Amino acid sequence: MSANNNPAAQSAAMSLIAQYGDDAEVIAVMRAAELAAIGDVQGLEHWDAVRAAIMAFDAGEGTRQ
Repeated sequence: MSANNNPAAQSAAMSLIAQYGDDAEVIAVMRAAELAAIGDVQGLEHWDAVRAAIMAFDAGEGTRQ
């Protein structure tokens, strides 16, 4: 499922953007890395999708609130 079709990833992306602004992508990368380090593949996939959603919003492919 792409980030554009993943409501959970889009919601998390918007929350990170609201809380961290321009640093939102960095936070998503850090969370993905933490989950990768413990072997949580599903968690890693989620945070990779969150990062992709943030990047899509930054590229104008969505509405940042």
